Amino acid sequence: MAMKSEDLCRSSCGSGVSLDSAVALFHSLSDGTRLAIVRLLAGGEARVADLVAELGLAQSTVSAHVACLRDCGLVEGRPEGRQVFYSLARPELLDLLAAAETLLAATGNAVALCPTYGITARAAGPDPAGSGAAR
Repeated sequence: MAMKSEDLCRSSCGSGVSLDSAVALFHSLSDGTRLAIVRLLAGGEARVADLVAELGLAQSTVSAHVACLRDCGLVEGRPEGRQVFYSLARPELLDLLAAAETLLAATGNAVALCPTYGITARAAGPDPAGSGAAR
């Protein structure tokens, strides 16, 4: 049974979580690099240098994504001397990732074929009208 948007709003408003907050949460996880960082941190603490080595990206890029996740309250840092060890701030994030993997398995990864958000759409880039939606 599909939920109508007003039902979702009612259920989320009653729980103290706004629909806008849910949108922000999923947007924070919608970037491939940020999602990869979260998945790596699901395995335990890591420094930015460790994440750089795993991801093969520039230190500045990884730092910016870690800062975004930290600002969203999803990642926290533990300073130790001159280093900072990052970890997931909330164990519920692991439940969300597990639920997403279950959903992807149940749908046969059909979302990858979605004409708006799928793999092909992302490769095509933004639409020429400039709305930000992928073609």
